[in-house]
Amino acid sequence: MRVAVATLGCKVNQYDTATIESRLRREGCTIVPFAAGADVYIVNSCTVTDRADAESRRLARRARRLNPRGRVVMTGCFAQVSPHRAAIPEVDYAVGLNRLDDLVRAVRGELAATQRVLADDLRAARRVRTVGADTFTGQTRAFLKIQEGCDLFCSFCIVPFSRGRSRSVPPRQVLEQLEMLATRGFQEVVLTAVHLGGYGSDLEPPIDLCGLLDLIAERSPVPRLRLSSLDPPEVTPRLLALLGSSPVFCPHLHVPAQAVQDDTLRRMRRQYDTAFLRDVSGEIRRALPDAAIGTDVIAGFPGETEAQFEATLEVLQELPFTSFHVFPYSRRTGTSAAKLAGQVPARTITERAGRLRALSAEKQAAFARRFVGRVLRVLVEDTSPRPGWVCGYSTNYLRTECLGEVSLANQERAVLVEAAQGARLVGRIVGSVPGV
Repeated sequence: MRVAVATLGCKVNQYDTATIESRLRREGCTIVPFAAGADVYIVNSCTVTDRADAESRRLARRARRLNPRGRVVMTGCFAQVSPHRAAIPEVDYAVGLNRLDDLVRAVRGELAATQRVLADDLRAARRVRTVGADTFTGQTRAFLKIQEGCDLFCSFCIVPFSRGRSRSVPPRQVLEQLEMLATRGFQEVVLTAVHLGGYGSDLEPPIDLCGLLDLIAERSPVPRLRLSSLDPPEVTPRLLALLGSSPVFCPHLHVPAQAVQDDTLRRMRRQYDTAFLRDVSGEIRRALPDAAIGTDVIAGFPGETEAQFEATLEVLQELPFTSFHVFPYSRRTGTSAAKLAGQVPARTITERAGRLRALSAEKQAAFARRFVGRVLRVLVEDTSPRPGWVCGYSTNYLRTECLGEVSLANQERAVLVEAAQGARLVGRIVGSVPGV
């Protein structure tokens, strides 16, 4: 059976797709590109905005056109939050999250007509069931989901309703998954989650993220381990000491601020203020001088005035963040932010997002220039568009190109940086990395 999967949304959704594909391969299915012609099409949907819902429906309709006789299955966050809206005529089954067995049965056509829509209330869920991805198509970097759900209820976010309550993968299972990925040859694993800093509080006995990282550092199952996103209050002195104490941990943090103005942060229901952001970002830079420090910023959140936006640019220029993911605010029905007064016009949001991205590009370029003349550890991932060149990422997440053969893929090398071209580094390999 030929199965095609289209994925919308975040890294957690991408991990879920990899888990689904790994399971289907074990069931004897062949995974094919979406446009290649398949017997079954899976749309792993996103519901972070109303626009994402519409895009999920569009992909389902496209799948039906590609093979009118095939099966179309909608899963993911849209199918979880709004299963009956996801079950449009072009969709055979809408299967919510945390139901991998049912999803496989839907792919195989084993569900009854009365089971066309399947979704549970994940606020009652206690376990993470979508774990076990062992192949990541087109990537040498692996991902491992260690936590699911969120209990923060930020005003702009639907995730606590789509992903359910916070729940964690037990430490033993995390270590087993890391060992499995190491045996498959992965040199780097990214620990990903919906709310990474919420890891472990639901487990018995309780453990926190730092406790898990201690266990991982002791075992060192993979040469490089990277963290995904951590909310600012979760970047503690203990965490920074851990990251600085072992070469296993990459000096790279993504700390989603979402805003840097107190009024906006209050409307977002974030649990910190601008002064705290100054303190925590400064602590990161002092503890990890060479670390990349990324953040998320929402442009045009309801109530954001022109003066507040100009102040936002000034604060972001000053803080040691080295890059921003910029998200133009888009209304999501069902969130309290969708009802706030002061909705910003779309044209203004677009203009503000552009200015934020321009500032991010400036800061990325300035950060890259710091490493000219330095030797960095680079994991070679792929060939470069330039013949005879390869590219990869340094431990502090700088894209680096150097002369080399494709046979170097998935190997870590010491690279002398000779130039910076915007946010990209150019260098030459000067040796292997000791102990790798």
